[in-house]
Amino acid sequence: MPRASAAEAKKPALAKKRTAGKPPARRVKIPYSPEEIREIFRRFSVQRPEPKGELEHVNPFTLVVAVALSAQATDAGVNKATRALFAVADTPEKMLALGEERLRDLIKTIGLYRNKAKNIIALSQRLVDAFGGEVPLTREELVTLPGVGRKTANVVLSMAFGVPTLAVDTHVFRIGNRLRIAPGKTPEEVEAAFLRIIPEDYLFHAHHWLILHGRYCCKARKPECQRCVIADLCKSPEKTCDVPAPLVELPAQTV
Repeated sequence: MPRASAAEAKKPALAKKRTAGKPPARRVKIPYSPEEIREIFRRFSVQRPEPKGELEHVNPFTLVVAVALSAQATDAGVNKATRALFAVADTPEKMLALGEERLRDLIKTIGLYRNKAKNIIALSQRLVDAFGGEVPLTREELVTLPGVGRKTANVVLSMAFGVPTLAVDTHVFRIGNRLRIAPGKTPEEVEAAFLRIIPEDYLFHAHHWLILHGRYCCKARKPECQRCVIADLCKSPEKTCDVPAPLVELPAQTV
């Protein structure tokens, strides 16, 4: 029996609204059957029944900040900086009281920290002025925050509010194109392509499965095909192995 039941049981009712805010699609024929696509996500669900994002946060506001800081930076690097930051500024009001100069000092180990500090202060001010200090619940409102784009909004909707979305970061974009499963020239095109094919019952966890698969197995410089549980199904011309790795549940994530 497939082991997606736990994930499916926790899938929120909002999953039925998967077409809301869907980006324009550029339809491209892919070399996978619906059965193969379902099997790919079934195996991911067995490997990681309850995948988690790896950015540390304590509430929706700190999640927005962490994701904004993660652009062109590693999650580990962001976590190292935000532990001290979130200890003193875990609300928009506290972030504004902290001030841009002190914020820069706390995040200076992160790339582009000066511009990111400016954006975080600006988004904190907008949250206070326009949303009563609360993170808004819609993508349309989230993307009005300084430094917040569609990817960040989708991460927040999924991780903070339980809305099934697909955040396309560099890993998801790479997998969509490398595997020829959801090809696209832009993140929006890859998002639309994935949303057309991902089975409804696997959508809620799909973006975490894809991110983690890209981060730890289908790596940018050299994919580790011998460790891949979908090696036999993969249609990538870069593939170096046709034998799938044993399908076992991985150790629980520590984040």
